[in-house]
Parts: sequence; structure tokens; C-alpha cells
Amino acid sequence: MGSPALWLALLLPPVLLLLLRVPPSRGFPGSGDSPLEDDEVGYSHSRYKDTPWCSPIKVKYGDVYCRAPQGGYYKTALGTRCDIRCRKGYELHGSSQLICQSNKRWSDKVTCKQKRCPTLAMPANGGFKCVDGAYFNSRCEYYCSPGYTLKGERTVTCMDNKAWSGQPASCVDMEPPRIKCPSVKERIAEPNKLTVRVSWDTPEGRDTADGILTDVILKGLPPGSNFPEGDHKIQYTVYDRAENKGTCKFRVKVRVKRCGKLNAPENGYMKCSSDGDNYGATCEFSCIGGYELQGSPARVCQSNLAWSGTEPTCAAMNVNVGVRTAAALLDQFYEKRRLLIVSTPTARNLLYRLQLGMLQQAQCSLDLRHITVVELVGVFPTLIGRIGAKIMPPALALQLRLLLRIPLYSFSMVLVDKHGMDKERYVSLVTPVALFNLIDTFPLRKEEMVLQAEMGQACNT
Repeated sequence: MGSPALWLALLLPPVLLLLLRVPPSRGFPGSGDSPLEDDEVGYSHSRYKDTPWCSPIKVKYGDVYCRAPQGGYYKTALGTRCDIRCRKGYELHGSSQLICQSNKRWSDKVTCKQKRCPTLAMPANGGFKCVDGAYFNSRCEYYCSPGYTLKGERTVTCMDNKAWSGQPASCVDMEPPRIKCPSVKERIAEPNKLTVRVSWDTPEGRDTADGILTDVILKGLPPGSNFPEGDHKIQYTVYDRAENKGTCKFRVKVRVKRCGKLNAPENGYMKCSSDGDNYGATCEFSCIGGYELQGSPARVCQSNLAWSGTEPTCAAMNVNVGVRTAAALLDQFYEKRRLLIVSTPTARNLLYRLQLGMLQQAQCSLDLRHITVVELVGVFPTLIGRIGAKIMPPALALQLRLLLRIPLYSFSMVLVDKHGMDKERYVSLVTPVALFNLIDTFPLRKEEMVLQAEMGQACNT
């Protein structure tokens, strides 16, 4: 009967016999090798009525458009041309067109690989976080370290042209440094002072970025200074390396307790310490020649802002010639007036008349130096004592001569200071200039001259 193979050949159609003779391969029988990688090519295991020439093409993340030479259903016949297009976000590696060749292989191997944008540069003082790395459609978000501000696009996306959307961002130091000043400082001046020493700790600035400050500038008096009365503005300004500046301000308020200004009494003058009306200041009062002080000779500005004592006045000096003793008479002039006692045995004495005439012409300078002229004319019991327009009893005039040891029968003069001291005696005429020059050497007179100069008191003649 023959072999089984012979019977099989007689019974089966020629196409099936051809399939049985083809050795096993990766693709369809007679298709040759696939042009793609295993994970990028799909194989069809369907049965075809006609034998394909090359294996079917399936590109992962891509689309295949094939044209057979003679048309027809199968797109894998000899001479078939296939165009390969990658989907959005992917790019082709290999030829864009494949041809099914006579060796039953496609003319090239192709793949669609995901597009990738260039690696982003890490911004100084910051960074970025990405979703899906640098591949197509990946989104990267920039961030900055504390103290820095993002400049540029915060979020960029990898586009189909393999470029990032927007410009790369940077981190810049735009925040000013921080500095905190002390609060308002209020101080009250101590007694008899017009300034207060005020101190504070120098405020420390801090940069929010790198912590480095390049400069600190103070506007106003530095701590530890003596601040005068008033409102003082203090300002600190700090700069960082990016030239940002931070500023803080505060005030120093200095208050001086004051009682209110006093005025010099009429026909008198006033000398005050310190500023004249501040707490602790003392004001002393004096009167011009021919007037005596009534009230407090000195007043002090107290802490309750009231002046001590009573208001002084300068009244015309009223000499009491009705006292019983010469000592009581002199006591009225103690620390008030200087005395120039002119004694003569008779009013017809030529020296007396000449001397009195010169003194009358210098009346302004006499008053300026607080000099009172006392005349003792005659011999007891016809002795007359005169102080200006006031006449003293003969007995009192005699006592005065005896107390000061003034000669009874000759012309003489005695100069007595404000403390009752016998300073100089004259037995002949003395010019007013010589007399005034002597008085101006007295210590108390020097103080008077300073006060009178401050008050503008002077003789114009």
C-alpha cells in the first residue's frame, strides 16, 4: 500500500502540504524576522488563506500605515511599504518607511521612544520637584529656600518639541532683613539738669536669606549720649548682601520739669542757675542803687513745679533816722549799701563843698555801686547829720562820728563796705574815678558787675 507519507500527500491539499514542510520560526511561516523589538511588535497568530511574505508590523506608541504593491487585503506581501508615525510625545528611532524585502524581512527596525527634555539646572538657593522626570508632559515645580523669592515661571512642562515651557526660574533675595528697635524711651531730667543720659542695647538685625548683613547705619545720637529736652528720633538701617534694607525707628523723649519763668523785679535784677525755670534751678534777686529788696532774695524751682519763697520787689530804701544808736543806723545798710561818710566842722569848708560837688555829678556811678553818702556837718550841739533828705538827730550824728573815730574839727571821709568794715579814709579831696576804681576791686563788687553787665545796667555819662 505504500508509506503513510505517500497516502497523506495524496489526500491533503497542496497548501497544507507546504505548511507542513516549513520549519518553525518566530513569525508566520515564510515571513522572515520581525523588524521590531519583542516588546514593541505584536504578532498575529490568525490563520490566513494566503501566505504573507513579511511578518505583520505593530509599533508600540506608534501607528503603521501600509500599502501593498497590488493592493489587496494583506499588507505584508513582497514590496509592501509601511509608513511609521509615532504618537504625540514620542519620537521615531529608525526609518520612517519600511519595505518588505525579497528576503522576507523588513528593511529596518524601528521604535517609538518617549521624548525627553534637557535636564533642568538646579537654581541657586532653591530646587525643583518633577512628576515623571524630564519626559514629555512631565511637570516640574520650582521652590526656593526660606528668605528667597521665586523669579520666573513656578511650573514648567516638557513639551512635544523637547523644550520646557517658560524660562527656568531663579531664587533671588528680595526680602529685607529684619530688625527690631526698642520701644519709646521717656526720661525726666534730674534736678538742676537739662539733659538725660539714655542708653539701650543696639538692636541686632537678621537677614532672612543667608543671615549675613553688610552694613548697619544709625541715624541720631548713639546710646549712652546725653539727650537734651525734646523728642528725638532714632533710626537703625541694615543692609544684606542683595542690598535689601530693613529699618526700625523709635523715639527718645526727654522732659524737663519746669516751674515757669520768673521776671526780675522792677528796679532790680535776677540771676538764675541752669535754665532759669527747671526743677532745681535757683534764682537770686538784687536791687539797683537806692532800692532795697523785699520778699525772698532767692527762690528755688521745686519738684511740685512751684517756686519756693515769695515774690521779691525792690522798694525805695527807707532809712530810719529815729534809731537810738549809731550801730542800729549802720545795721540798716548791712549787705545792702556801701557808705561814704563825709565829715566837716563847717558847711563853709572849701574841701567839703568841692568834694560834695564832684560826688553829685557822679550820682549815677554812686547808685551803680550801691553807695549812700552820709553828711556830718558842724560841731555838737549844732551838729547836723543828713542822709539824702533825711535829717538825723545831733546825738545820733555824734555817736556816728565817735563810733567811726572821725575827727571833729577837720575835713575827712570814711568808706564803709556792705559788711560794715572801714575800708578807706581820706583827709583831702578824692576824685570819683579813684573812689570807684577802689570799690571795683572789692570781691562782692565784682559779682555785682557781672550781674549788671548781664542786665545791661551802665552809666551813659
